[in-house]
Amino acid sequence: MILHIDTTQNDLIEISLKDKNKLLAVKKFKSYRDQAEKLLPAIGKLLKDNKLKLSDLESVEVENRGGSFTSLRIGVVTANALAYSLGIMVKGAGKTGVGRLNAVEPMYDREPEITKKKMRSQ
Repeated sequence: MILHIDTTQNDLIEISLKDKNKLLAVKKFKSYRDQAEKLLPAIGKLLKDNKLKLSDLESVEVENRGGSFTSLRIGVVTANALAYSLGIMVKGAGKTGVGRLNAVEPMYDREPEITKKKMRSQ
């Protein structure tokens, strides 16, 4: 069983379960600035609704390109943590985990807003 996570849109989360190439379940829901709070409970519910446990997962896939800095990071960190804790492979944007750590690196398409210098008003 493969868990797919997509948090690239800062107001939407999409998670799905696949068995090889067959899509078994998809859940999409609004999540504006509270993805960190909603993602793991939603994964738990998706698994429970499909009579599965975390231990049934064989790998995790995550969208790791595009989107806002924070929303992308939440998905990637969650995927990496789940894969690490379960001892399974994590994959992002068509690549398997890199190095000995089996981790996906986020690929940002622009500089994060938190690092940009703000203009001072006069």
